[in-house]
Amino acid sequence: MMTNKETKLYKSIDEILWNDWDPIGVNDFGDDARDEYYGYLPQVYQLKINGATKTEIAYYLDLVVTDRMGLSSNMEHCLNIAEKIVSLNN
Repeated sequence: MMTNKETKLYKSIDEILWNDWDPIGVNDFGDDARDEYYGYLPQVYQLKINGATKTEIAYYLDLVVTDRMGLSSNMEHCLNIAEKIVSLNN
C-alpha cells in the first residue's frame, strides 16, 4: 500500500502523462479516455522513485510511443515531459 506521499507522486505523474505527454491526443476526448495511459504509469513511477535520469525516462516514453503505439519518435517532447517528472518531489 502506498503512503500519502507516494500516492501524491503517482497522481502527479499521471497528470503529466495525461495533460502534457498525451502522444495520441486522447485527453481531447475528456474523461472517457482517462485510463488510456494507466498501463505506462507504474513503469514511469518506478523509474522516478528509483532515481532514473531525465534521459532514461525520456527513452522509456519514446519507446512506448514508437514500439507500442506505432507513432514517430519525438525525443524532444519526451525529454520535456521527463524533465517535469524528474523535477517532482518524491
